[in-house]
Amino acid sequence: MSVPTRGVLYVHSAPSALCPHVEWAAAGVLGDAPDVAWHPQPAAAGSYRAEVSWQAPVGTAAALASALRGWQMLRFEVTEHATAASEGARYSYTPDLGIFHAVTGTHGDILIPEDRIKAFRVKAARGEITMDQALDGLLGSRWDAELEPFRHAGDGAPVRWLHQVV
Repeated sequence: MSVPTRGVLYVHSAPSALCPHVEWAAAGVLGDAPDVAWHPQPAAAGSYRAEVSWQAPVGTAAALASALRGWQMLRFEVTEHATAASEGARYSYTPDLGIFHAVTGTHGDILIPEDRIKAFRVKAARGEITMDQALDGLLGSRWDAELEPFRHAGDGAPVRWLHQVV
């Protein structure tokens, strides 16, 4: 039996025609139709935002990200809480940048694997990139910069309380 965890699918912007498709894709991964409340997205006229909390086996965030990636005009993030048996995850997607994945710890901090740090140190030593560019890449800074205006949904945005997974 798979270890259960919790997570959230944040759809930051989707045109109205795409909203039912997002719901169907999420239902296909979660095994049941999620209760999705769509709200206008002030950061992109004519688009909508939604948040879907879920509880499912570890790896569900990856499955959700895979089901939604590549859809133009869709911006989303999926988080998965760490468990006693697994690290957490964060996936961010924008049409311009594609997908970003990071492993996260118990408190949601990004954990950077040693081999990725070593690879970027080599690239920086060769002059291919600066250390700042390497760190920005490892942290997904370009995704954060592009998604930040969409994260602040304006007045009436739902508030989500974080729950610790035990």
